Amino acid sequence: MSDGRRRARDLGITIGSHPVGAANAITDVPGVLVGQVTLQREDPAVHTGVTVVLPHRDIWTEPVFAGAHRLNGSGEMTGLEWVRESGELTTAIGLTNTHSVGVVRDALVQEQVRVRGDGAYWSLPVVAETYDGLLSDINGHHVRAEHVRAALAAAAPGRVAEGNVGGGTGMICHELKGGIGTSSRTTAAGPETWTVGVLVQANYGRRDRLRVDGVPVGERIGPDVVPLPDLPDGYEAGSGSIVVVVATDAPLLPHQCTRLAQRAALAVGRMGGTGEQYSGDLMIAFSTANRGLPPYSWDEDAGVPRADLAVRMAVPQLMTRLFDLVVEATEEAIVNALVAATTVTGRRGLTVHALDHDLLRQAMSPHRGERS
Repeated sequence: MSDGRRRARDLGITIGSHPVGAANAITDVPGVLVGQVTLQREDPAVHTGVTVVLPHRDIWTEPVFAGAHRLNGSGEMTGLEWVRESGELTTAIGLTNTHSVGVVRDALVQEQVRVRGDGAYWSLPVVAETYDGLLSDINGHHVRAEHVRAALAAAAPGRVAEGNVGGGTGMICHELKGGIGTSSRTTAAGPETWTVGVLVQANYGRRDRLRVDGVPVGERIGPDVVPLPDLPDGYEAGSGSIVVVVATDAPLLPHQCTRLAQRAALAVGRMGGTGEQYSGDLMIAFSTANRGLPPYSWDEDAGVPRADLAVRMAVPQLMTRLFDLVVEATEEAIVNALVAATTVTGRRGLTVHALDHDLLRQAMSPHRGERS
């Protein structure tokens, strides 16, 4: 799934101290799959798409424990009330633009019906959005059900394409071109190795607040060096949103997943995000460790499938280490989205410039001064 674009580590930028997984991606968590469809054309300007994350291939019939967090609520992630109530994620997660949430949600319902048959159950898929209307014809509703089906069919492990791809195609991050980014971290836990993987759709933030590993990159690459987007009148700088999807194979119960999702927001803060007024900053975390959870609904004639189920839980003393992993992976995922993205000119000739790699290296250079 890699498209050959560069990443933070290709530029010598290493966030944190914990080791990364084989692909340095959310798919390093065993069983997790990512699929994407990218839509781009010139007239009208279309720079959009859809990204799907599957905890495992049988998610339609076998839930996983999950939890969520809201840093700022100027955004949408469907299905969260059921995640909060039940502690379970029961579908794939979809990421797209603000005005395509409905069609992606409906397509995921259709997929669950296809897999499970037209039985007596209901579906509340998780679909999150960020706004790409500055670069893309968002009201043209170009994302269709067929694109969601294609993303699901393409879902795979391994390397994940980043930058201007999938749901992140038309996104802006710290007033530079943003989009999809991913990263992972691993840790030893007794005889096991646990992985935390993160995927972001980054479309938030102001340039002057941008920090990379504590370095004030946004101050050093100011509008005199790389122009800011020419925002429409009344459009507040920093508006947009970020969605963070956290996966882990650490055996977490729902309340622990919620705690992990909450810590992902700390990485947004480390990067310079403040949960701005018109930024929808939403996080969801799931654990793949407790497999075998029964379907959330069943045929009444079959009765209750079983009365109880043995599950595993990470000891509380290891949560701090998992918090460290998710903060590191989220920060690097955002940097990867910026590094992989390329300059786009979209609606009404609006240009959003990519983060120049040489300028980033120079900004990160120790001779530029101490970290803030």
